[in-house]
Amino acid sequence: MPSGFPPRPPDRPRSCPCRRESSRIFETCAAGPVGEPRPSNHRFTRPIEQILLSAQASPQSVGPRAFARKRFASCGGSCCRSAPIAKAGDVGQARPGHGVSFFRIGSKAGKSPWRPLCPWIIGAVPSINSRIARITAALVEPYRDLHAHPELSFAEHRTAAIIARRAKALGYEVTEGVGGTGVVARLVNGPGPLVLLRADMDALPVREQTGLSYSSTATDPDSGEPTMHACGHDMHIVCLLGTLDALAAARDQWSGTVLGVFQPAEETGHGARAMVDDGLFERFGTPEIVLAQHVLPIPVGTVATRAGALLSANDSLRITLHGRGGHSSRPETTIDPIIMAAATVLRLQTIVSREIAAADQVVLTIGTLHAGTKDNIIADEAQLGLSIRTYSPELRDRVLAAVRRIVHAEADAAGADRPPTIETLTRLPITFNDAAALDKTRAALRDALGAEQVLEMAAFPASEDVGNLAEAAGAPLSFWFFGGADPAKVAAAQERGTVDQDIPMNHSPYFAPLAEPTINCGITAFTAAAVAWLDPSRTGDVSTSPRQA
Repeated sequence: MPSGFPPRPPDRPRSCPCRRESSRIFETCAAGPVGEPRPSNHRFTRPIEQILLSAQASPQSVGPRAFARKRFASCGGSCCRSAPIAKAGDVGQARPGHGVSFFRIGSKAGKSPWRPLCPWIIGAVPSINSRIARITAALVEPYRDLHAHPELSFAEHRTAAIIARRAKALGYEVTEGVGGTGVVARLVNGPGPLVLLRADMDALPVREQTGLSYSSTATDPDSGEPTMHACGHDMHIVCLLGTLDALAAARDQWSGTVLGVFQPAEETGHGARAMVDDGLFERFGTPEIVLAQHVLPIPVGTVATRAGALLSANDSLRITLHGRGGHSSRPETTIDPIIMAAATVLRLQTIVSREIAAADQVVLTIGTLHAGTKDNIIADEAQLGLSIRTYSPELRDRVLAAVRRIVHAEADAAGADRPPTIETLTRLPITFNDAAALDKTRAALRDALGAEQVLEMAAFPASEDVGNLAEAAGAPLSFWFFGGADPAKVAAAQERGTVDQDIPMNHSPYFAPLAEPTINCGITAFTAAAVAWLDPSRTGDVSTSPRQA
């Protein structure tokens, strides 16, 4: 057999000795399997592009392309007609009900018949890719278990124990209790860069209403609040576990150190800082790159990112307005903090509408207002909870200064005896993708998923604390979103103009990513990005070889 071909499958008496052309296109077959006549479609004059779909083949599946995107042709013999190999299809449309890998001849889907892909050609796909399909299937049940047992910030004890047990079984050096409930899994595989892969672990105080068979009915043991993985952190966990598995199994394709960081308390914005303060980088090394991803209700099989400011900075404030309480029948003897709060809420809205240029993006939301205990009592104080999203340090400073000015002015106008109290509860950095680093990461994502599956997105007014890891390490960050929504449902909602109403967003009680195809895409993307940053000196001649930035 020519050099570079995979070994023949053990259940076949003989390999299909196709001739490899210098263009890396398999075009001809010298013979069919032993004892069979040469089929009429034995020779293809037009090459095909191999498009593997490792996710479960179902009408809703949209899977990633294989890491090795080469052009092949089938020999057309029974080996290519009946081989029971991994499910596949072209991106955006799985071929349901089949146990073989399928391709289309030609470049336009729908213009040519489905044909099974030769198993000897399939064997040329790097081992890391075939491993991901098996990993995905094995992680569906653990994902459902994590989803059914969510834990709030810094209470992720059960979750951390599961992560530690599985990472140890993969051969990683595992340290628990980093920054509270954080878990660090390290695998040293020769000289080379240290690449940090991060996943968050915590859930939200939300009562789940998805109707899934594995829906959460859990409550927080301390507060009694219902809890749910309404932001997809359970998905992030299994995708990182799957990536660690894939990398451990393909150590001959990379060199360096993998640092899997399972971070607590992202939802409160304190987890990354807690791990850094607990000596994350002093104890485990400083990374060359920080890689992280987040599931979003975009079509499964796609990823989206941008260079520069991707996610906004976030400042969460608690403002206490101090009045003078009394009986509701004698308001003239009081300083009513509810009136003060109402005026403050209205005036704060003018910051965005009257003080910020239309070209600048700022979000200011008053999420809570608490005052009083009974209708015939004028309270002593009122509390406001603010969330402020900005995309530059200058805008951040200007908005915070405006908030302080307005709050103090309204207290003065009400004749308050005491100045208001302004407390910062959370301060999250801008999630900023280094342009050069993202070019390298995005090239790997395009190779793994297909260029058309890697989308450019606008800046998104959500916030993350992963930037604290990159900032503390002095390393660039590459962060992207990967899809978890049914593509057909997304397309139908876009057609109707009802995406916001029909496609549940993160933090919704109805948020529910498609399990298996989303896991597969997340592992594929994370693994491709990691391999791109690890030392390529030990990799073979495969299309997943890291590109140079």
